[in-house]
Amino acid sequence: MNIFCFILFLAISTAGFGSLLIYYMHMFQLDSYKADEQLRFMRTNVGSLLGRAMGCIIALILMEICMVSGSRGCMIAACVFQFMTFWGNRPWARHAKRPLVYTGRVRRMLVTAGVIYALVLVLAHAFGMIFLGGMSLYAWTGAVSLLLCILVPFLLFLANAINHPIEESINNRYINEAKQIINGMPHLTVIGITGSFGKTSTKYFLTKLLSGSYNVLMTPGNYNTVLGVTKTVREQLKPTHEVFVCEMGARRVKEIKGVCDIVSPDIGVITSIGAQHLETFGSMESIIHTKLELADAVPAGGRVFLNYDNEILRSQSIQKDVVTYGLENENTDFHPENVRASEKGSEFDIIFPDGSTGHFVTPLIGTHNVLNLAGCIAVAYYMKVPVDVMVRQAKHLEAVPHRLQLINSGRGLMIDDAYNSNPAGAKAALDTLKMFDGLHILITPGMVELGEKQYELNRTFGEQAADACDYIALVGIHQTEPIVQGVRSKGFPEDRLFIVSDLSEALSKVDAIKSADKQKVILLENDLPDNY
Repeated sequence: MNIFCFILFLAISTAGFGSLLIYYMHMFQLDSYKADEQLRFMRTNVGSLLGRAMGCIIALILMEICMVSGSRGCMIAACVFQFMTFWGNRPWARHAKRPLVYTGRVRRMLVTAGVIYALVLVLAHAFGMIFLGGMSLYAWTGAVSLLLCILVPFLLFLANAINHPIEESINNRYINEAKQIINGMPHLTVIGITGSFGKTSTKYFLTKLLSGSYNVLMTPGNYNTVLGVTKTVREQLKPTHEVFVCEMGARRVKEIKGVCDIVSPDIGVITSIGAQHLETFGSMESIIHTKLELADAVPAGGRVFLNYDNEILRSQSIQKDVVTYGLENENTDFHPENVRASEKGSEFDIIFPDGSTGHFVTPLIGTHNVLNLAGCIAVAYYMKVPVDVMVRQAKHLEAVPHRLQLINSGRGLMIDDAYNSNPAGAKAALDTLKMFDGLHILITPGMVELGEKQYELNRTFGEQAADACDYIALVGIHQTEPIVQGVRSKGFPEDRLFIVSDLSEALSKVDAIKSADKQKVILLENDLPDNY
């Protein structure tokens, strides 16, 4: 009977370990396999993480009692509580915004963590056989299995460290293959795009403009890291491609350089430099240095295109052939004039360096998209795309998914700007919201990864939102506290301010708003991933 209870408990405990392992593996993947970011996640969410492991903790206490008393009932009760751990964390019941992707790295890490778990259990049981006996032996081994469940995130760190040489070797092999592919295409023009914000929209718009004259490949989705770009080059870049538009993202110094070392950009576009990912960069100086790694990588004969509406970029001395563009700054090489922006789209004129004029009409909303498009027009012009081709392509531009994307939903007109958020982008989104007639409603969890400035910048965002919106729904009771302070400082009506725990509750609040004669215009600004 004792052996049966022990085997049953060990099976349930292993299932609990597996469910917690997959959960933490998912969070680790969202944190880009960075231990410091995972630790930040654990510190921020210590209460909910303790809740996930509470059954495990109670079962561990029961096993300690069982070790002393030899009570079979304590072991059976421990089985029940550990089953609760498994059931509460079962992977198939979680509805993640970005599900765990079982890449080769993930599978290898899961196997390594499983081997560590089994090895420690075997060693613990062997130790118990030497020094313990009877029910105490089983309780001791069961207690070790429970302790391993509680220490799952640290086992993942250990597994990641053990696997590091293997992963580095695999990554280097793939990176070298990507470099060989790029080097084997001497006539390919590589355009690198980076910036604190605006880079993804610029990538999409530029690809559309160039596609009227060239066979173009762009990095898909958010494939803007060293490994994402490597995967794109190895799997999608063909000898028939003439232009490769490569988005370059970074959260740490030298990550842009890492991408540039692979693709060797001929042209660089820097859309902005601002306070984003301050938490991982550590300082604005690090952000500036990292973004300018693209300019450093462009060869002497190449060009660097800069958004001169950005004060930080205006102040930089770049020893390359620089082409500037700007909407607010008239002293730029490419400056949109006669700008007319409405809820139906935008139109503007650009006078080109050769004296010709292009009149552009596009369905894109928001003046910041006019700015992004101006930068793309500048690049296309120097790529010798005819003006009439650019004008035609601009008419067929579409909003980038989750970046001020208009969606006619059953609850009203939705402006989906949920991909991410930063101070400049959030202000631009509010300005866009005000273009539309109707009840202006904001749903947001606020901005993250802004380091020491996060509270201040979110409070300012709250003040801006109070001036622009009729209703505000804030997602996250603790996360949005600075926004609440900003909103209330402007005297915003309390009955129009909702503070909720998740997006579904926010949408329910919006659905309950009575609007007889006005349509609801809902701005969804940012949507934090599961590790927040």
